Amino acid sequence: MSKDIIINSTNEETRIVLREDNRVVELFVEAPEHERMVGDIYKGKVSRVLPGMQAVFTDIGHAQNAFLHFSDVDSGYKDFFKESEEENKNAKRRRRYDFSVERDLKKGNDILVQIVKEPISTKGCRVTSEITVPGRFVVLIPNHKHVGISRKISSQKERKRLKDIAREILPPNFGMIIRTVAEGKSDKDLKKDMNDLLVTWRKMEQKIHTQESPSLIYKDMSMASSVIRDLFTSDVTQVYVDSRKMLKEISTYVRYVAPHLVHKVSYYKGKEPIFDHFKVEPEIDKMMDTKVWFSNGGYIIIHPTEALISIDVNSGKFIGKKDHESNSLKINLEAAREIARQARLRDFGGLIVIDFIDVLEAENKKKIFLELRKEFAKDRSITKIENMSRFGLIEMTRQRVRPQVIHSMYEPCKKCSGSGLVPTISTTVSRIERWIQRYRSTKGDRRIAIHVTDEVYKYLNNGRYNKRLRLMWKYWMKISIVKDEKLEVGEFEVFDAKNKKILKVDDKKTS
Repeated sequence: MSKDIIINSTNEETRIVLREDNRVVELFVEAPEHERMVGDIYKGKVSRVLPGMQAVFTDIGHAQNAFLHFSDVDSGYKDFFKESEEENKNAKRRRRYDFSVERDLKKGNDILVQIVKEPISTKGCRVTSEITVPGRFVVLIPNHKHVGISRKISSQKERKRLKDIAREILPPNFGMIIRTVAEGKSDKDLKKDMNDLLVTWRKMEQKIHTQESPSLIYKDMSMASSVIRDLFTSDVTQVYVDSRKMLKEISTYVRYVAPHLVHKVSYYKGKEPIFDHFKVEPEIDKMMDTKVWFSNGGYIIIHPTEALISIDVNSGKFIGKKDHESNSLKINLEAAREIARQARLRDFGGLIVIDFIDVLEAENKKKIFLELRKEFAKDRSITKIENMSRFGLIEMTRQRVRPQVIHSMYEPCKKCSGSGLVPTISTTVSRIERWIQRYRSTKGDRRIAIHVTDEVYKYLNNGRYNKRLRLMWKYWMKISIVKDEKLEVGEFEVFDAKNKKILKVDDKKTS
């Protein structure tokens, strides 16, 4: 499988795509108003402790308080504020094993937290007090002794080697997680990475003791640098960048952490936009489509809702040459592959329910489940997939870290509020009539002018079946209909005989 990374940078935003076999599987978008927050560390102040919600709301200086669940509060949260290692050791000796968040954490306490999920809609970001500092090969964990190895490193021999190195180089009072990219690396590479992280941590410690809360203690890398850190491994064939400034930034970082990969970073010199050249733009444009077609003629319908994301699999134009069971299996297997790609591309999070085409044989149901699991194994986000139910449904969850990438590129329509629906012409006319009825019940002026959109104007003045005249006779009023191009679908305005606006009415106020 070939992999490459393409980076498009403009004054307004940076877009990065990861491709596998020339198909876009992940998209990252960063703009000034949508800066990456995951990984940032704050010295916060406890605002409220709510035992009923098992939550601690923490002021970190954002518009909305951060959400800290009881399970994410480390019993050693006070250790970050100790001035010396000796104090740390004494505090650990005195620490009680029956630590209680409700009892020990009070309003106004300072607490060090790290963002693990970005704000979504009206919810503030989610944070944890278990602090980690990520590097290229290792993740440093202050005030811990745990040593972990990435699950994606499957060789037991390699896992033991890396664990032995970690124990040798790890300073007291620190834990470590060995990342996947550390596989095959020497102790020198790991030690160099760890020493850089220690320098970063010492600078953070100074800020923790000197800055008032709430304040930012550590800002993680920019999106471009963090993507290179996490995704640019030896199996990536090439990184293309269309900005000399970003090329210099990325090359400097790669030259320091993985000099053997520098030759894979190149500047795109073409005249046409980089995403057009690599045929990436059309795939991004289709991200808003609810219907996604397969090469064999089948398709899926994707409907995100507040509670879950529903995906329906359909045979579409696929006819097939075998029996119904075999045809259904073929479409479902293709759907499983496409669903996994779309989940990564659109960055789905939370509960996902997939309605596959019914298959009768238990073996075929298992094949679909295994195919879905195999495809999601390529995903960096944590996923949990249940077996297919007797109704042909598969329920799964995918880790939500940030809002869906679509929300950083598009905003809900102000007219339909994201529903995709606006009032029909007849509905708008019915609302106009209801307004007239209410107005006449208050003995209002008998002469009014109603400003409407072009479509409603034509509908009300439709020759033989002139609905304006019907309204005039029915309510015994003189009604003028005026075409107004400034109005949106479903809106109308009403003026009295002196051309004074009575009120502006839209589809929400008259529903």
